[in-house]
Amino acid sequence: MNLISDRTSLIHTENAFKVGPYIREVEETGLHVVRCNIGEPDFPLPAHIRDEVKRQLDLDNVHYTDPQGILSLREAIAGTIESTRKISVSPQQVVVFPGGKPPIGLSQQVYCNPGDEVIYPSPGFPIYESFIRYVGAVPKPLHLREELGFSVSASDLAELISSRTKLIYLNFPSNPTGGVATLKQLEEIAEVIKSKCDPNVRVYSDEIYENILFDGEEHVSIASIAGMREKTIIASGASKSFSWTGGRIGWAVFPSIDEAKIFTNLNINYFSCIPPYNQEGARVALTSPKSAESIAEMVSAFQERRDMVVGRLNKAPGVTCQNPKGAFYVFPNIAGIVTALEIEKHFETLPKDIQNKTSPSTLFQMFLLFKHGVATMDRKSFGQIGTAGQHYLRLSIATALDELQLALDRMEKAVDDNDGFNDFIKAGQRLF
Repeated sequence: MNLISDRTSLIHTENAFKVGPYIREVEETGLHVVRCNIGEPDFPLPAHIRDEVKRQLDLDNVHYTDPQGILSLREAIAGTIESTRKISVSPQQVVVFPGGKPPIGLSQQVYCNPGDEVIYPSPGFPIYESFIRYVGAVPKPLHLREELGFSVSASDLAELISSRTKLIYLNFPSNPTGGVATLKQLEEIAEVIKSKCDPNVRVYSDEIYENILFDGEEHVSIASIAGMREKTIIASGASKSFSWTGGRIGWAVFPSIDEAKIFTNLNINYFSCIPPYNQEGARVALTSPKSAESIAEMVSAFQERRDMVVGRLNKAPGVTCQNPKGAFYVFPNIAGIVTALEIEKHFETLPKDIQNKTSPSTLFQMFLLFKHGVATMDRKSFGQIGTAGQHYLRLSIATALDELQLALDRMEKAVDDNDGFNDFIKAGQRLF
């Protein structure tokens, strides 16, 4: 009898958290690490939200509450969805979760039987892929092409849809690429889904970065397109828009009240309920006019950083980088660095068991961290299936401007550090 169940080995992780101990290890040697790895705004929680949380604590609002989410917050979420997506939503269709992650995996648990297929963007948020085999479903990565701005191609999606398709993930603005879909693109995607999918197929529209847009872009949800509201789960939360990652307040709007009841029951089984004082803070975040000012200030800073980082990356040897239209990441192509440092040649010399755990971009990611003090994320951190030969990094720009300048200075030095990279590979440590 094995101690651990077979399915436990089928679930993966989010490498952005895995890097944390590595950063501490590097800094214990005395080298300051520039943190471009984690997707967390470096702004404080806006004061008007923080004050409401404090007020609720002083009121002793710390006890069990509605497992679906407090009604006042669900009303605020429904009102926000109605005003921004121009669709009718009942608070009874809304479920509040401890952050944006739980409904990602729970949706696979609810909608998918073993053998059903899940389509998801790659590169994309790693939790989409992480759960699929864990629930017995079949992963179908939709590879986003750089030449299309890392957006979802309706024709590429159509090729993946089959009679076993059950769940389709979309994410705009996108993590890790910052891609934003136009209304026309979403209309084409919607037409493919309506024409090729069974009526019981669900679209999971992850809109957590909905308020972080650049250059005058506006957020459009596929749920707003005729015939899609009845098929679409709209997911969002407080972590990114309000710089409140530790508050763990996420939500999803389901196509029907009956579906929302199922997810409420899962909340009961897994979490009981979400802290009411934080829910009240999220209510204020969604309803206070002060929130728009806080978001605008943050987005302005992110856009300034994006402009600087993308400009410098595109001047750096061996790097090309598209200009993201949303979120707070850049996703440079580092194929030229891989060539300059002969990383693929080094990769081929590694034992097969090590090759299976790393990639050329991973090797550069780890070299950049352990020898030059810059924490980034590799391509494999955003979908592992079918990614061989893809050489990218994700840099979070949720870091102060001067720190980002330092990160780019160090990255430029690393590109020329052939001897250092050779020594790093020979040492055979921290290769994945």
